Amino acid sequence: MTNSIKIARVIAQLTQAELAEKIGVSRQTINAIESNRFVPSTVLALKLSHLFQKSVNELFQLEDTD
Repeated sequence: MTNSIKIARVIAQLTQAELAEKIGVSRQTINAIESNRFVPSTVLALKLSHLFQKSVNELFQLEDTD
């Protein structure tokens, strides 16, 4: 799975730390999501979706190998 969290974060002019604080996770979690090392829970994906006002499908995309 890939994602566009970093792009959405930069457009919103948020640092990783600011985004992490807004959704209640660590900065390291945001870094891991952005670098595709961590797949967020449904709850976390929905929090990101709500914050960026984008659908989960706009933020996360399945790859052919998924």
